[in-house]
Amino acid sequence: MTQPVKITVTGAAGNIAYSLLWRIAAGDVYGKDTPVDLALLEIPAAVGKAQGVAMELNDSALPLVNSITVTDDVREAFENTSAAFLVGARPRSKGMERADLLEANGAIFTTQGKAINDYAARDVRVLVVGNPANTNALIAANNAPDLDDSQFNALMRLDHNRTLSQLALKTGKSTTDFTKVAVWGNHSASQFPDITFSNAEVDQEWYREEMIPKVAKRGAEIIEVRGSSSAASAASAAVDHMHDWIHGTQDWRTAAVPSDGSYGVDKGLICGFPTICRDGKWEIVQGLELNEFQKERIEASVAELREEREAVADLL
Repeated sequence: MTQPVKITVTGAAGNIAYSLLWRIAAGDVYGKDTPVDLALLEIPAAVGKAQGVAMELNDSALPLVNSITVTDDVREAFENTSAAFLVGARPRSKGMERADLLEANGAIFTTQGKAINDYAARDVRVLVVGNPANTNALIAANNAPDLDDSQFNALMRLDHNRTLSQLALKTGKSTTDFTKVAVWGNHSASQFPDITFSNAEVDQEWYREEMIPKVAKRGAEIIEVRGSSSAASAASAAVDHMHDWIHGTQDWRTAAVPSDGSYGVDKGLICGFPTICRDGKWEIVQGLELNEFQKERIEASVAELREEREAVADLL
């Protein structure tokens, strides 16, 4: 057994964390031989519920759990942490505009970015799950000047997994049969699930008219059917992302990472790209020749990311 690794989860009393924490505790992120010190961060009003989650984790007698800390203090939560899942965010309420949501979450991710900058391990990996994830990650990264922007990602693996799922359901194949799938842009309805370079053999009309909007609006569909937002699938995608960030990949994965200017995406915007992870770093797949349809879809989503950046300019 190796030394324990500290992992921080914010919004620890919420539904996503409730699925996420057991996966982390079971070794699905760092591996089955790495003990974990779990730090559960919540707002003061929800600390009691988070303590209940900690009680259940203890009752599960999971052998890799070395310690559990429940706190509303950002220093205690992030001090020496090696991986942070920023799940907690202000949800969008009825009648709330996207700009209002960005402003409400700005304060949360400004505070957390500063705390990560000041207290986390210097090689910390930060995955923002709370929406609007791309811009929340941008805010957090910009408030952590002592860390590299590449240490801050936003979750778009859920969109990637949804794309694979739709292809599997359509063709009767396994999700593991498909290669070179990616989702570009923002984790929003403007995203672009791209199978142009993949080995998927499907009708193009179905792909453009049915699959793309279905993947992009899957979250809303689940809310309508289930009565609440995606939780277990988001947690599973977060585990997938962090696992691959640590252990590496062979095939493409979708990761929302700071742009290096590739494919006309403004440098610094945290955007979904086709990526491969090597030696603990995401690399944007280079040299892809994009057709006009791809360019138009990518630009539309990047334009939305630019608008969000402008809305929070005072926090950057």
